Amino acid sequence: MRDVLSAVVGKTVRQIARLRGGGSALPGLVIEKIDPGFLGRVLGKLPYGVVAISGTNGKTTTTKMVVELLEARGLRVFTNRTGSNFSRGVVAAAIQEGDVRGRLDADIAVLELDEAHAMYFIDRVPPRFTLLLNVLRDQLDRFGEIDTTAKLLERIADATTEGLVVNREDRLVAAIGRRTRARAGVATELSGGASIDVREFGLSNDLLATFPSDDDFHTTAAGSAEGAEVREAADVTLLEVGDHEALFSIDGEQLRTTLRLEGLYNTFNAASALALVRQIIDAGPLDSAAAPPAPTATSAELVTALAEIRPAFGRGEQLELDGQPLELVLVKNPAGFRLGLASFEAAGVAAMIAINDQYADGRDMSWLWDVDFTSLSAAGVDTVSGTRAWDMALRLEHDDVPVARVDEDLREALAAFRANTTGRPRRIYCTYTAMLELRRALAELTDVEDVW
Repeated sequence: MRDVLSAVVGKTVRQIARLRGGGSALPGLVIEKIDPGFLGRVLGKLPYGVVAISGTNGKTTTTKMVVELLEARGLRVFTNRTGSNFSRGVVAAAIQEGDVRGRLDADIAVLELDEAHAMYFIDRVPPRFTLLLNVLRDQLDRFGEIDTTAKLLERIADATTEGLVVNREDRLVAAIGRRTRARAGVATELSGGASIDVREFGLSNDLLATFPSDDDFHTTAAGSAEGAEVREAADVTLLEVGDHEALFSIDGEQLRTTLRLEGLYNTFNAASALALVRQIIDAGPLDSAAAPPAPTATSAELVTALAEIRPAFGRGEQLELDGQPLELVLVKNPAGFRLGLASFEAAGVAAMIAINDQYADGRDMSWLWDVDFTSLSAAGVDTVSGTRAWDMALRLEHDDVPVARVDEDLREALAAFRANTTGRPRRIYCTYTAMLELRRALAELTDVEDVW
């Protein structure tokens, strides 16, 4: 009866909010106040349990890949498709997709979780599986230091009941995997219970310099693979990257595939998604009687399905404007911006950079000085915009990158960028809130997908 009442109240709030132009997370905020146990009861009924995906960067794209890989194997997946990764956003999504009895038509939940707000979530819904992506110097004004972020991720790992996948190439995340494995081993010896399954995804030695970790920006041998020690094989290893293609090693088998994903960073995210989906399929349902037939998949089948997945919104998303392609590239930290610049050829493409410093972006933009922008020197940047437009313009000046115009107003800047780049492909590098505002403006000019 509580589920019915909460579902009805939530759906009513959602309708009122939509009529008044309110936020999509408002129903979740209301239900959290009046029925804190709602989410745990709803998700606790799913036969494959709950999957949590967290880390500094890559959550939205990786969540999309995991969802679509599982759907390709026949599972019905509930997820927070809007990218609202606070617990109230997950509750709002459950209200929207559930019926009036508070039941989801799903076998498994795959949820993107903000590092800090996941603490509220895991107290109510312990994840069965968790994927930890990375710890980068992003939004330090929120967490103080990267060690604080790592501790938050470790708490998510501690709450996980069955399977954990970690990034072998991220020092702090890899350490969480080792500690989890060690603690699980001790617990198994003492109680005889099942041990948590800890797996890794990683890079070949040849790719370490291409995908710098946060540590690489603060050491003299930044990203160098010279003298790299021999390492044990990860569950999934990215061996090579090319133009919309990648080579993976899975269980010693090398599998090459084409990709619709944009950007080098999304290719590495793909390795994490493959490792997580393999773990979920290997584990099977919690209750086989209440679940559909357990999915099966060879490594080749998963890689084939991966080839059909498109980028999440703003993560290398490609739109069409005035008959020309327009790419949106989300940038949030030095490593992400560096890989974004390395992923796309600057020649022949008009570039705009939009930098905001709102809460969701991180207020401290000093990280821009850790990015090398010289690859833009020859082509230049047509437009710089956002609340920190002048900071960005100054940074580009120090790398001798010419800038045609600076306009803090995003809509005015977009209009000028469009008018002055007629007949040319366009690309916009943007922080999170700048991306959202630009997508709203672009939706008035061309087809823009609402979510993902």
